[in-house]
Amino acid sequence: MFGYRVPAPDEAMLISGGRRGLGGAPFRVVTGHGKFVLPIFRKTRFLTLAMCESEVTETCVTKQGIALSVRAVIAFKVGNDTESIVNAGQRFLSDQDQMSVLTGRIFAGHLRAIIGSMTVEEIVTERQKLAAEVLDTSKSEMAKIGLIVDSLQIQSIDDGDTGYIEAMSAPHKAAIQRQAQIAQAQATQASVEAEQVAARNQAEYARQTAVVKAEYSAEVDRAQAQAAQAGPLAQAHAQQEVLAAQTELALRQAELRQQQLVAEIVKPAEAEAERIRVLAVADAERMKIQAEAAASYDRVALDRMLIDQLPQIVKEAAGGLAGANVNVLNGADGLGEIAAGLVGQGLTILDSVRQNLSGSGQGQDRREDSAKSALPELPSYPGGSGKPAEDASAGERAPRPRSGEGPVTLD
Repeated sequence: MFGYRVPAPDEAMLISGGRRGLGGAPFRVVTGHGKFVLPIFRKTRFLTLAMCESEVTETCVTKQGIALSVRAVIAFKVGNDTESIVNAGQRFLSDQDQMSVLTGRIFAGHLRAIIGSMTVEEIVTERQKLAAEVLDTSKSEMAKIGLIVDSLQIQSIDDGDTGYIEAMSAPHKAAIQRQAQIAQAQATQASVEAEQVAARNQAEYARQTAVVKAEYSAEVDRAQAQAAQAGPLAQAHAQQEVLAAQTELALRQAELRQQQLVAEIVKPAEAEAERIRVLAVADAERMKIQAEAAASYDRVALDRMLIDQLPQIVKEAAGGLAGANVNVLNGADGLGEIAAGLVGQGLTILDSVRQNLSGSGQGQDRREDSAKSALPELPSYPGGSGKPAEDASAGERAPRPRSGEGPVTLD
C-alpha cells in the first residue's frame, strides 16, 4: 500500500519527521510491525539488527615484557531495546560498516590493557579468563554506542621470533615426547605381545586342528574297522545266539527228561514204597490184632478148659476121700462143708493157673503144661493110704455109717 512500510525481522525502521510521539528521540523506532508513513512529510531509514563480526589482530606486551601477537574474533549486534537502537542509529545509520571497525578498535585497546597485566603462561593457559575480562571491561563502552557483544574468541597467540612460548612448551613437549615414546614403546610392546599371543593362538589353533583331525581320522579308522568287522561280529553274535538257544533248549529238554524220570521212576517207586510201607504197617497191625485175638482166644480157651477140668479137679480131690474113714459130726451140714471146701480148693487152683498164664504170655501147650504143673498134690492123710487118720483123742472110734449109708463120694 502506498505510504505503508514494514521493516524486516532483523531490521529496525527509523522514521524521522514530525514531532509527535518522539519523546525526545530524533526519530521514531518501529520493529516487528508496519507503519503508515506519509511520503514527503516523513523519511524512513532501516538499521540492521543482524549479527556482525569483527576481527582484531593486535601486538600486545605482557607483564613480562614479551610481545605477543593476539588474534581475536568479536561477535556483536545492535541491542533490541529502543535506547540501543537510537544510540546505534545516531552513530552508524549513515555508515553501518563502521560498527565493525569501531568495535575492533575498542576491543584492541581493552585487549592490550588486559594482556599487559598477565603473564605469558596465564595468557596461554587461561584464554577463557582473558576473554571474560575483555568482555567485562568493554561492556559499558559498547552499551554507550548501542552494541552488545555475544562472544569473544581468542583464536591465536604468537610470540614471533622470541621463542618464549616454544621454550615454555619445551618441557611439555619433552614430557609429551616422553609420553609419546612411552606410549610408542607400550604400543610396540603391546603389538609384540599381541603378535606373540596371535602366534600362540595360531599354534594352539593349529594344535587343536591337528588333534581334531587326528580324532576324526581315528574315528574314521574305527568306523572303517567296525564296518569291516561288522559281518564277522554279526555272524559270531548270531552263532552265539544259536548256541545260547541250543543250550537253553538242551536245559529245557534235560528238565523235561528229569520231570519224566521223576514221573516214570521216582514217583512210582515212591508210591510203591509207600504202598509197601502201608501194607507192612497194615500187616503188622493185622498180626498185632491177630496176636491179641489169639492171646484173647487162648485165654478164653484156657478158661474154658480149666472150667471143663474143674469137675475133674474136684473129682480127683474127692477121690482122695474114697475109702477114707471120715467122721461127719454135723450130718448133712458137715458134708456140705466138705464139698464146699473141695470146690473152693479147685477155684483157688484155677486162679493160680490164670495168673501164671497171664504173666508168661506163652502158647497154649505151655499154658496147659503150666496148668498141669500148677495143680497141687492132694493132701495125704496119715497111714499112707490117703485116708484121714482116726482121731485118737476122741477115745472112741467114730460110729460107722448106718445101713444104707456108705462113704460120701463126689462124681
